[in-house]
Amino acid sequence: MRASTGPGASAATDAPDSDDLAGSAVEPEAEDDGEFEPDEEAPPVGSRTRRYGTVALAIAIAVGLLLGFGGGLLVPRLTSPGDDSPEAGFARDMINHHAQAVEMGLIAFQRGESPDVRQLGVDIATGQQGEIGAMQTWLRLWGLGPTGSQPAMAWMPDGAASLTKDGLMPGMANAAEMQRLRAANGRELDVLFLQFMIRHHLGGIHMVDAILAATDDPEVVQAARTMKNTQQNELVNMRADLTQLGGTTLPAN
Repeated sequence: MRASTGPGASAATDAPDSDDLAGSAVEPEAEDDGEFEPDEEAPPVGSRTRRYGTVALAIAIAVGLLLGFGGGLLVPRLTSPGDDSPEAGFARDMINHHAQAVEMGLIAFQRGESPDVRQLGVDIATGQQGEIGAMQTWLRLWGLGPTGSQPAMAWMPDGAASLTKDGLMPGMANAAEMQRLRAANGRELDVLFLQFMIRHHLGGIHMVDAILAATDDPEVVQAARTMKNTQQNELVNMRADLTQLGGTTLPAN
């Protein structure tokens, strides 16, 4: 899901740099069965042109975080969402949701066997870290802290029902699954990453749909639409990669 790039990378094998993929900000039609088609203006399926070495990745993440923070500073506001508003709840919960995706993406980038999986990993890590920076800026501009008085997902009409049995937000991997991913190598790592990230993206899109139904804040709407469009396009690539590796998708959680 990539509006901008963001922070925090580790060492990885150098690969040649190329042009960034551009994500469309147009909101596609939502599907009830969890299947999505990319926007007409989105990058072509299978297009994996961005390449990062260790230094380039670090620079991309740092610049993306600055852009994420700086983007919100240029937008004047007459009113701001309150502490228990859907906008504040979405920002806080999606920051945490994105943080897990960033960790999974960096694991795939560092140790993935498939070049396509490694590329997906770095795209997701840099893109979602940049979005974290933007949402942190929102909270600061609204005069709100990173945590609120409401529990996770309380801003959503079906918030409590959306939590997994481990109390996690939709699509998130639990502690045992994250440990499996951290310990995996080779094809096993590639398959686990794709399985976990497909489920993660579907959960994130569920949250994006909820905020789009609850807010008319133009900046939040624009960012949420971009997140959704980016993640739908990434889902197409991840499903194709998983099929090629002989893996199957996990049930939603």
